[in-house]
Amino acid sequence: MRSVFRRRPFPLGTVLAFAGFTAFSVSDMFSKLLAGRLGPYEVAFSGGVFGLLLLPVVKTREGSWRDLFPRHHWGIWLLRALSVFLTTALSVEAFMLLPMAEAMALMFLCPFVTNVLSVLVLHQPVRRSSWLATLIGFIGVLIVLRPGMRTIGVGELCALGVTVVLAVNVISFKMGEGREKPLTVYSATLAGPLVGNGLLMLPSFQWPTGLPVWGDLFGYGFLMAGGQLCLMQASARIPSSRVALMQYSQMLWTVLFSLLIFHDHLDHWTILGIAIILLSGGVEGAPRRPNPNPNPLLENAVAANAAMQGVPLPGTEHDPVL
Repeated sequence: MRSVFRRRPFPLGTVLAFAGFTAFSVSDMFSKLLAGRLGPYEVAFSGGVFGLLLLPVVKTREGSWRDLFPRHHWGIWLLRALSVFLTTALSVEAFMLLPMAEAMALMFLCPFVTNVLSVLVLHQPVRRSSWLATLIGFIGVLIVLRPGMRTIGVGELCALGVTVVLAVNVISFKMGEGREKPLTVYSATLAGPLVGNGLLMLPSFQWPTGLPVWGDLFGYGFLMAGGQLCLMQASARIPSSRVALMQYSQMLWTVLFSLLIFHDHLDHWTILGIAIILLSGGVEGAPRRPNPNPNPLLENAVAANAAMQGVPLPGTEHDPVL
């Protein structure tokens, strides 16, 4: 019995992935609760601060703290830091301005942008099933956005901006693949929010006051860090395609939080768009025939979300992609 469980470690990895994405969803909820009490840059900065808690976990015994900074490839490191900074700032702003479900739905445009950049920048082919899944998701995002039928404000622009910088971050992980230490990769995801959001928050910085504000701020930062740890552990146990399926649970959580906690009104078009986005997840997760020549392309869904959370996903024996 023990040997069977050792050969099939997937249940634990699936639970960890679900826990990680649940933590991210609750963390996003706390960022929305802070709307009007703290600025978005200050909230995003706190996420970088709590991300420091993961440094001892990311650092291997054989590694050195010198690996916090790149020895080579400074351009890739700076690109990653910049994209993570923009991602955290724009995503917190989007969640503060829009209903959670709507903001998350717009961010699911990222896999489509990632596929396009993978072809144009990395010159890598994309599976037809991935194109089909991202196309379905793209249609769902258009239904939620409804350009020409509704006013596109700052919140919508921030959410759409997240999709672009997320895709750039995904590509930056692939560009530096195999040439960077895990600690070097992770330090860029911290440096971006700490420096970028730290500078932007200075003009309007206000010291958090009151236990509720501190509680929400701690919930945002701590759950962000905890979700990172869960996702990293999950990706070390199961293929990224399985982790990617758990990402779609975020949509369910955000809809639940929107309706029960924030009492947002979701019209029929938004609900239809969200349903189509979830359908795209089903297409992406549908069983496929084994491929004797695996594609080195990043699994766009999980990579995009990992990039958003600033999580470097290590390669595993199950999944040579990441």
